[in-house]
Amino acid sequence: MTTYLDRILDAHRARARRDGRSLDRLVAAAEEVPACRGFRMALETCSGLGVIAEIKRRSPSRGDLHDGLDPAGMAQRYHQGGATCLSVLTDGAHFGGSPDDLQAARGAMPLPVLRKDFTVSEGDVCDARLMGADAVLLIVAALDGPELEGLSALARHLGLDALVETHDEDEVERALAAGADLIGVNQRDLRTFEVDQARAVRVAASIPAEVTAVAESGVRGVADARALAAAGYRAVLVGESLVTAGDPAAAVADLRSVIAVP
Repeated sequence: MTTYLDRILDAHRARARRDGRSLDRLVAAAEEVPACRGFRMALETCSGLGVIAEIKRRSPSRGDLHDGLDPAGMAQRYHQGGATCLSVLTDGAHFGGSPDDLQAARGAMPLPVLRKDFTVSEGDVCDARLMGADAVLLIVAALDGPELEGLSALARHLGLDALVETHDEDEVERALAAGADLIGVNQRDLRTFEVDQARAVRVAASIPAEVTAVAESGVRGVADARALAAAGYRAVLVGESLVTAGDPAAAVADLRSVIAVP
């Protein structure tokens, strides 16, 4: 049975196959972009629980989330609320995002920004750097071992942090084998898009203390954030509950009030 993830990855891999650009030229251009803002460092050095606030126009499961979303304005509100970093969806077909959204958000405030997308090729990593991202998402479920290792190495070469996304203990093991120092546990099953609120707490014990751990998806508010901090997470990545909040700055501030466990 074809899943959401299968359809999305098929589209992204087909686009990568059609990409006729020279990889050497892409890498050379990406090497000339000004230095990144330090995504992982921001999470490691912030006080309290870090919050990666996401700019997300829609989702395959819920449809439109915020009519007329202004990426720059939302980024400024997140920053005012004390967000540690931003995440911006750039997938157009399934999430309504674009590189323009990332550039507008990053240009509106000083925080590091993650390009949230389905990275399947070296060109995708270079594009993340060229559009101004400070970090790139690598989804273990979407990549085989050599792909994960190769894209991780290219990200490091270009100065990008790589948030390596996992869903269970086996995927955490694969992420660690690829040298990941920033691991996310997504509580949303990318095949069904259903959320398991207890997934991140279960998986937390498999992530070594020296690795920066991020809980993704299904964070509905302060109570969820406290449980995740108690499980050892250094940060939470929150999208839908912030994008749909009446006061995004206040919603971020509430999450930032949670104390991280040393």
